[in-house]
Formats: sequence, C-alpha cells, structure tokens
Amino acid sequence: MSRETRYDEVARAAARAFRLLPATPQDVPQPPDPARRTVRRIGTDPESVERDLVKLVLTLVELLRQLMERQALRRVDDGTLTEEQEEQLGATLMGLDDRMDELCARYELTRADLNLDLGPLGPLLPPD
Repeated sequence: MSRETRYDEVARAAARAFRLLPATPQDVPQPPDPARRTVRRIGTDPESVERDLVKLVLTLVELLRQLMERQALRRVDDGTLTEEQEEQLGATLMGLDDRMDELCARYELTRADLNLDLGPLGPLLPPD
C-alpha cells in the first residue's frame, strides 16, 4: 500500500471519527450543584507534602517505565535486538520494576495509588 493511499485512508477514518453528531440531553453534563460542592484545601503538613511529592515523582517514573517497557516489547517483536540485548533489556526492566516496588513499599504506596485520575480523560496509567 502506498504512503499516499495510507494517508488518504487515515484522513477518511479521522473524518468519520470527528463527524459531529447532535448531542442528546444525556450527553450534556449537568453543572454541579453549588450547595454540594466540597472545598479542597492544600495540606501543609510537612509529612503529607513529602509523601505527595514522592507520589508524584513515582507516578512520573512509573509512566516512563511503562513507556520504556512498551517500546522494548515493540523492538523485540520487530526483531531489531540481538539476543544479548533482549536479555540485558529484560534484566534492566525487571530491576526497575523491583526498585519501584521497593520505593512504593517504603512510602506505603501501591501501584494503584500512582495512577492519577485525570477527570474526563480517565486514569493516567493504563490498566495492568
């Protein structure tokens, strides 16, 4: 399949995906009731601030770890790595995974705690 044909196919698929449909009343989110709105306050307790900062850093490290793992699997599937490189990459990723477990245990966090809720976008990390 030529490159232009693939681009045309992608363009047609995108046009279908972005075609606007009339919204139904169920599709339109209702504004929150101001009387039920909770006030969020920033915790200034030094211990909770440290834990929250560690949680944020570990979340970023976990996101990068998962991205590296997916890229490694793609390279293995594509056959672009030697057997020695595959073994070294596997050992490195397993070591990083073990280190993440240690850090989570040290700060009393689970991997689920690292999965930030991005509201309408859903969770940051994909399910295991």
